[in-house]
Amino acid sequence: MQINRLVIVITLIMTGAVFVSAVIDFREKSALPDFSAYQDVKQKKTAFFDFMLPLVSAQNAEIQLQRQRLEELKHLSAEEYSRSHRRFLEELAQYYRLDVEQVTPVEVQQLLKRVDQVPAYLALAQAAMESAWGTSRFATEANNLFGQWCYVEGCGLVPLQRAAGSVHEVAKFDSAADAVASYLRNINTHYAYQDLRDRRAELRQSDSPVSGHLLAEDLINYSELRDAYVKEIQAVIRINKLAQYDVIEDAAQ
Repeated sequence: MQINRLVIVITLIMTGAVFVSAVIDFREKSALPDFSAYQDVKQKKTAFFDFMLPLVSAQNAEIQLQRQRLEELKHLSAEEYSRSHRRFLEELAQYYRLDVEQVTPVEVQQLLKRVDQVPAYLALAQAAMESAWGTSRFATEANNLFGQWCYVEGCGLVPLQRAAGSVHEVAKFDSAADAVASYLRNINTHYAYQDLRDRRAELRQSDSPVSGHLLAEDLINYSELRDAYVKEIQAVIRINKLAQYDVIEDAAQ
């Protein structure tokens, strides 16, 4: 098996298809397992966390690299930006939904509030709750692990009990990895989570641990349950003993 895999990789390198193969391989690895097959609840939870953690960690690692480069640029004036600097900043501003015509040091500071990691176990707790540990209809049919909505007809699955007059659908993703990336982007850009981003920035500024249990308090707008939702997320972290892993590494200051 290893030899065949090596031959395939070499062939792809010779044909210039390395990037495509990497994407396919990553999506295959993030194909959602059948968590409903587990009869033992503890085993199901362990399998769910084991599946989700590498996906969240990989996305957080990419965000960390983006942030490190931002940190390197924050001391420069706009006149000192090279062409590659400007291209990087413009692409980052677009991805993180910062609506500006030109990126200056002011916008770099704004980006630093958005381009930052979400504690992995906060993400895992939300995924567990929103997807019923990977067994909900939206998880199994749409790879939607975080309950994200979309508003273009056909963009996802129509909720069976959607209220009359509502147009939202539950977004559909090609893979669980795509769902994780979308979730992190949502937390890092949506106005509803501005308080979370402000708190995270304050914690960084004071060299305090960035705790998912603490940031959960700013997820009050994530669900119609509001305060009850926050308490549920914190309970998932507590009951499953996730707090010991609930601190992300400090980004470069």
